[in-house]
Amino acid sequence: MSKRRATRHNGRKGKNGIFKAGHNDRSFNVENAEHVDENRCFMNVYWDCYQGLNVADADGVRPKRKHNFDEIERAYYFEKFSDSVDAQNERHEKSRHRERIRKLDDVLTDPRTCPEESVYQLGTKDGYEDPALFVQVVTELFEEMEKRYGSNFKILDWALHMDEATPHVHERHVFFADDGYGSFFPKQEKACEALGFSLPDPEKKPGMKNSRKMSFDAEVRNVFISIAEKHGVTVERIPLDGKVHLEKNDFILARQEEEIRQKRGVLSEMDEFLSSKRNESEKLRKELDELTLKTSDLDGLVNEVTDAAYEKAVELVTDAVKTETVRANVALIEKYDGEIQKNETDCTQDQRRFASRLLSGLTDYLKEKTCDLTALLKKVLHDPDVKKRHQNEIAKAARASILERLARGRREAARRNAERQQENRQRHNKKENERS
Repeated sequence: MSKRRATRHNGRKGKNGIFKAGHNDRSFNVENAEHVDENRCFMNVYWDCYQGLNVADADGVRPKRKHNFDEIERAYYFEKFSDSVDAQNERHEKSRHRERIRKLDDVLTDPRTCPEESVYQLGTKDGYEDPALFVQVVTELFEEMEKRYGSNFKILDWALHMDEATPHVHERHVFFADDGYGSFFPKQEKACEALGFSLPDPEKKPGMKNSRKMSFDAEVRNVFISIAEKHGVTVERIPLDGKVHLEKNDFILARQEEEIRQKRGVLSEMDEFLSSKRNESEKLRKELDELTLKTSDLDGLVNEVTDAAYEKAVELVTDAVKTETVRANVALIEKYDGEIQKNETDCTQDQRRFASRLLSGLTDYLKEKTCDLTALLKKVLHDPDVKKRHQNEIAKAARASILERLARGRREAARRNAERQQENRQRHNKKENERS
């Protein structure tokens, strides 16, 4: 006979919340459960602490159950723990901590106090023990557990599933201990302590990996294997890969660690990818900060630029007027002087010299008046109304120009960022394709 692997996993909740008893007694629409063979549901065996066994007859007809597992568990919690819950609420009321008041259903659905679920199996989908013998083994185990631990432990219900890939049993139980006021309340570690279990490593502090519950689980596993061997089942006592047996929480942790080890390369690449994205985002943010101006900042900049531009324009205009006026006047006088000097028949030498001196003096006079003219022009251009009118025109043109430059800058930054993202996606996809 080949050896069978004996497994026992424990837990109270998964990724979708606490484990529900309704899954075990199939009190839901199994048509929507792909892992359940509806045609074999009649082969399942159910048991609860109030109604006992529920098994289909030879014709596959199952006796109707008055209560499902959810109702059974709520009834037991009400019977066993309602006194403690009521007394706690009364104390909270007196101490004015009404926010701590809770209902019995809150205790039943709290992951810390809800029933714990254990899954038992003898074998795997590639080979498993005869279901009838398997049921005999687990029922003896459950009777032994009630005998040994019944003072602080209660099995509420269990179900043998024959409608899935491998026969297995879901068993749900609750630990309880004195709440310090003479009533019982769900307290797993206190219950294990009351049952005489010690810490696996007494020299270390209690914790998730050093609890009395671990000692309890180890003993139950040994009892499970011993009963199976008593019935002739050859059990593979050496766990897979030579590892020490793992209960459900440890099993989940070990599996997650293995997955992490297998995906370490992917995680490393993802870290590198995310780091590059953070650097790109920071670079883009800096670019946008440089390109982005608040309206108030833009107005201030435009006003500052406009004022400086207007002053420079006034200076350039007056200088240009002065230079051009002097140049034009001097050119005209030089023209007249040249004509007088050429006309030797009509004028004497003295007359020509006198005319030349006169025109020279006129040139100096016009230059002096030109300075007065530029001063007058500056005065006119600095008139508040004139200045404001022209500055508004300059500001309007400047604002439009700045906004256009900013828009071009943003578009360019967005284009470069899109190109970088596309390159990163292509590199990432290439690595994924190479890995697959």
